[in-house]
Amino acid sequence: MSDEFKNFYSEIDNRKYNTWCNYTKRLDTYGCGCQHDCNYCYAKSLLDFRNLWDAKNPKEANIYDIEAQIKKLAPGTVIKLGGMTDCFQPIELKNRITYKTIKLLNKYRIQYLVVTKSNLVTNDEYLEIYDKDLAHFQITLTCTDNELYRKLNYEKASLPSERIKSIEKLQQLDFDVSVRLSPFIPEYIDYAMLNNINCDKILVEFLKVNYWIKKWFSIDYSRYTLKYGGYEHLQLEDKIKFLEYINFKEHSVGEYVKEHYIYFRDNYNTNKNDCCNLKPSKYKELKIIQNNLF
Repeated sequence: MSDEFKNFYSEIDNRKYNTWCNYTKRLDTYGCGCQHDCNYCYAKSLLDFRNLWDAKNPKEANIYDIEAQIKKLAPGTVIKLGGMTDCFQPIELKNRITYKTIKLLNKYRIQYLVVTKSNLVTNDEYLEIYDKDLAHFQITLTCTDNELYRKLNYEKASLPSERIKSIEKLQQLDFDVSVRLSPFIPEYIDYAMLNNINCDKILVEFLKVNYWIKKWFSIDYSRYTLKYGGYEHLQLEDKIKFLEYINFKEHSVGEYVKEHYIYFRDNYNTNKNDCCNLKPSKYKELKIIQNNLF
C-alpha cells in the first residue's frame, strides 16, 4: 500500500465530529481521491488543499491489510464501505479491491453497509457474492433527471436513471436497500420521479457548506444561514418544509446539527434508534448505541 494511504480503516468519534451515526467503523477500499470527483464532496474539501486529492489516480488499499483489520472485528459488526471515497468508482472494474473485501467480510461474518453512486454495485458478479444476512445498501441520488445531471456536470458518477435501476433491482431481489438523498439539493429533484422509485426506504442528508464547497459547487446558498460545526446549513424550518414533498414507506434524516438530529429522531425518523434504518440482523453483535450519545 502507498505510504500516502495508510488510513483505509477508521473509527469515528461521534462527539468530536458531530455525527450521531451508529456505524462508526469505516473502511475505504480506495482513497486519496475518487474518480467521481463530486464538487460538494466533504472529503475532497478536506484533502485537496493539502495536495492529497488525486481524482484521476486514487490509491488502493492493500487487501492483506484489509483482512488483518477485518479479523479483529466481532462477527455481526457493521462496517461502512465508502466513508471518504466511493468503493464502486470506475477503478474497481480493474482492481476489484471492493469485490475481494466483500468476500472477506462474508468469510468473517461482518455486516457491510455499502454507500455508492455507481450502478456497478448491481453487476452480476457482485450480486452473486452478496450475503443477505450481512449486506446493506444505500444508493446515493443527488439529481433525478439525466439531462439536467449531464448539463450541470458536478460529479462523474452513474446517471440518475442507472442508479434508480440499481436501487429497484436490489429491492426486487429482497436486499436491504435505501435511496440515499445525499446531499439533498431541492432544486435538482423531481419529487414525482423520486417518489415513484420502487424502494421502501429513503435516507435524507442535507448539504453542509464550507469555503471549498462554495468555491467548486455553484448553487444558491442564500438559505444556508445556520453556522454550526465549521459549516453553513439550512435552518430547521427549511429542512422540514422540503421533507414534506418526500413520500416513502420508511424515511429517515441523517443529521450533522445536533438540535436538528434530535428533532428528526423524535418527530420524523421511522427508526428512532437508527437513522440509517438498517434491516435488523440475526447477529446479536449489532449494538444500537444511539440512546447513549447524549
